[in-house]
Amino acid sequence: MSSRRDFFKFAGISGSAVAASAVSRVAMAALPEPVIQTRPDTMAPLVPSTGKPYNPVVTLNGWTLPWRMNQGVKEFHLVAEPVVREMAPGFKAHLWGYNGQSPGPTIEVVEGDHVRIFVTNKLPEHTSVHWHGQRLPNGMDGVSGLTQPAIQPGKTFVYEFVARRPGTFMYHPHADEMTQMAMGMMGFWVTHPKAKHPLIDEVQRDFCFLTNAYDIDPGSYTPKTMTMLDFNLWSWNSRIFPGIDSLNVRLNDKVRIRMGNLTMTNHPIHLHGHEFLITGTDGGPTPKTTRWPEVTTDIAVGQMRQVEFLADEEGDWAFHCHKSHHTMNAMGHNVPTLIGVDHRGVAKKINNLIPDYMAMGERGMADMTEMEMPIPDNTAPMMTGEGPFGSVEMGGMFSVLKVRRDQKPGDYRDPGWFKHPEGTVAHAYTGLLAEPARSESKGGQSMPRAVTPMQTIEVQVRKPTSRSGH
Repeated sequence: MSSRRDFFKFAGISGSAVAASAVSRVAMAALPEPVIQTRPDTMAPLVPSTGKPYNPVVTLNGWTLPWRMNQGVKEFHLVAEPVVREMAPGFKAHLWGYNGQSPGPTIEVVEGDHVRIFVTNKLPEHTSVHWHGQRLPNGMDGVSGLTQPAIQPGKTFVYEFVARRPGTFMYHPHADEMTQMAMGMMGFWVTHPKAKHPLIDEVQRDFCFLTNAYDIDPGSYTPKTMTMLDFNLWSWNSRIFPGIDSLNVRLNDKVRIRMGNLTMTNHPIHLHGHEFLITGTDGGPTPKTTRWPEVTTDIAVGQMRQVEFLADEEGDWAFHCHKSHHTMNAMGHNVPTLIGVDHRGVAKKINNLIPDYMAMGERGMADMTEMEMPIPDNTAPMMTGEGPFGSVEMGGMFSVLKVRRDQKPGDYRDPGWFKHPEGTVAHAYTGLLAEPARSESKGGQSMPRAVTPMQTIEVQVRKPTSRSGH
């Protein structure tokens, strides 16, 4: 059994303990000590020092929850609690999560592990935990009122089952789900195969993240939980670009990316510069006969997707949701389109009344990245991120896959921007441009409208006559 010092050394992170008020001090000694993490950085993979060995995952802007072995049982301790999550530098949100963060820490186990998870509720209302996609006893499924009593504030419950199949899963509440998931309560779960698996290849880099969305008014901190579709912050692991870390790999690394969708809409996730195969879902690894090359995969609500590819092209490759509004931060959705409108005179008159007024949108929205227009405190700019050639003009669900030839084995620190070989960057053309050839065809409809001779129609109008008594 690990001591407190060994526990934090094993975790490789700093943390602090919390107390489960519903459990006595004597009983608390029987629980694994909860570990709390508040830093928003991508933590190093947690290499197992106890239990069965495996190649650990990298949780994007997150971490893996340490455990202890107790008479052959792998024990974890989750604490459901209010948290403060930095979604991007200078922008923080008041959310609900687990062990200091939203999403909560990733749980990693091995196929066949006997798992015991203690869940302490530090929220102001009851909760539960559903182990999404797991095969387990019905009473451990985590649906409050249906398969278990809800976990009341201050209470600790125990979930116990065997991780029966390898795959990519997640956990989230099944109690007041609309509120608690809108507040950020969710986490990743990975079950590694216990032996070499015919459908699961070995990889050098194994990333995971959850998509989640929030509706937070500019200048405020707390999400609006009644929003159904009109969210203004689309995030990966409750981070928005430029707060999402890059995915750093060596040239010719075999890479796996695991993604889960807990927003209210689908997300077509697109990778530049490479093709990938969909190798798994929350139902397990996909048969090899069903796999084909893609550069975009659509992830529906409540689904998991696992993709794999060979990182054989050097560079800084964009990786993002292909819904363009999902790569923007807190944008207003009722702004009229002013493209082509010359409102210079109007802007001058408005400036007499509102000195800080700035005209925008007449040439598109790219000017937003260059404006010094003041924004409310605790608000992320709509389009942001500086690249080596200027503004990236992105936000939301956007990151970069950084593939490097000279990345040292085992060292996956951010290598900085890619140094392009000479002559391989698009540039302005300075030569003469010939007048383009233009078609002389008049064009027209494929089936011209029939023309009928104009007819003269005589119309007679009769006015009603008044009647006596009416």
